[in-house]
Amino acid sequence: MNQLVYNKANSIQEIRGIKDKKQIILDYLKKYKNKIEKLSVNDPFRKAISDLFGDNKELSKEACFELRDHVIEEMSRLDPSCYERYIRYRYAYEIFPITHQVDEFPPLVQIEPTSVCNYRCVFCYQTDTRLSNKKNGHMGSMNLDTFKLMIDQLEGNIEGITLASRGEPLVNKSLPEMLSYMSGKFLATKINTNASLLNEKMSHAILEADLQTLVFSADAADELLYSQLRVNGKFDRVAKNVEQFHNIKEKHYTKSKLITRVSGVKVKTEQDIGEMEQFWTRYVDQVAFVDYNPWENVYDADKKNILAPCSDLWRRLFIWWDGKVAPCDVDYLTTLTNETIKDYTISEIWNGENYNNLREKHLSGARQKIEPCSRCVVV
Repeated sequence: MNQLVYNKANSIQEIRGIKDKKQIILDYLKKYKNKIEKLSVNDPFRKAISDLFGDNKELSKEACFELRDHVIEEMSRLDPSCYERYIRYRYAYEIFPITHQVDEFPPLVQIEPTSVCNYRCVFCYQTDTRLSNKKNGHMGSMNLDTFKLMIDQLEGNIEGITLASRGEPLVNKSLPEMLSYMSGKFLATKINTNASLLNEKMSHAILEADLQTLVFSADAADELLYSQLRVNGKFDRVAKNVEQFHNIKEKHYTKSKLITRVSGVKVKTEQDIGEMEQFWTRYVDQVAFVDYNPWENVYDADKKNILAPCSDLWRRLFIWWDGKVAPCDVDYLTTLTNETIKDYTISEIWNGENYNNLREKHLSGARQKIEPCSRCVVV
């Protein structure tokens, strides 16, 4: 089992036991060193290989691509023939937010199967009735046709797809069909779930799809602490569901390369990574905490006086259940944009006037004049 450690930007810093895997991957990638000269100087793969083998010494360490632990773990489960595609994606995801480069498509698209959630976690914006009250029009589930419209645009253009955002994905009864439709079309796919609705049928649907990572959102290893944080949740039920998923995977999908992870939000001193690891290691590959981001009251929060631009403006795009697009899920009431994928293509939105104006304002130091960006801690 691998323990993960996250930084303030919710990005994985460390996984234990991957040193040998890294060397195997680097040895394989060396064969590309003499071939990258034929590629455009702006090609992400060319830049990544140059960084990995020390050819870009003028770059700062921050702007230099490297194979971090979680990237090695993900690549180790891919066929080597996919490495080039995957590194292009990973380079764009990690480096474009630093160099402020915008490609035709975002490196990753986060799709919301539903905005509805059966929990009211104390650290989540679902506690804001402006969002969760059905009368306000934010609640609903994506239909299969809308989902297919997005996947058809994204196939062959990006590798990163995450199914999650404001709601619990398993609430959407069409999720098995969604998973089937996107299977085999992307290299970096992920689902986040609280696992409360993870039954046997859904477990098979997930395992039959070509997914890279399944994240079980859990913040504790006992009922008392779990129930304090995951309001409406039952720890025993979640643990039983995760155990059942593990058993199905071990019995029926022995060749599965899916990475399973329990990931919690660190909000209390009582939360202990050692206890988490001790309990959850029997069921999953990885255990992690992410730092608390106070987004449940962002519209009412004090301004943070952060001038640095937000990395999400170059890293990913969010699409809600009804086709509306948002630059982040901190803006869970969708005040920053008004485009939908029913009116524009994903590429047109990503490269459109509204998005570019938002990027320019962040780059010019005007973040404090934008709401709710001025009240957010993400950089």
